Amino acid sequence: MANRLNLKRIAAVLGIIILVLSIASVGFAFADAADGAKDDGQAVEQVQEEQTVDNTIGMKAIGVGIAIGIAAGGGGIGMGIAGARASEGIARQPEAEGKIRTNFMLGLVFIETAIIYALLAVILIIFVL
Repeated sequence: MANRLNLKRIAAVLGIIILVLSIASVGFAFADAADGAKDDGQAVEQVQEEQTVDNTIGMKAIGVGIAIGIAAGGGGIGMGIAGARASEGIARQPEAEGKIRTNFMLGLVFIETAIIYALLAVILIIFVL
């Protein structure tokens, strides 16, 4: 039973990593746009400057994809574990259902708040930096 649970956790983590890497690959598309600008006869300094800007945009995209992926994945795993433990607690002590549910909801609110803060940080990275 524990081996099956570990296998599920490993599969979930690998799925999250694959999702993050697929989202981050969008940043590599910006490099192709910079290659097309070389053929327009622009000055070498301008092309190098645009490539630097495009490289930072690509790095932002990769960083944002990784950051929000980790935040959402970690929050989802935390919520799942909290829900499982709350269900076990209610099953063991049905008379304490109200207190368990209140603490469970409060914990979910804190987890979701951390994910929203990560989203705000990602939005700041995209638009401000």
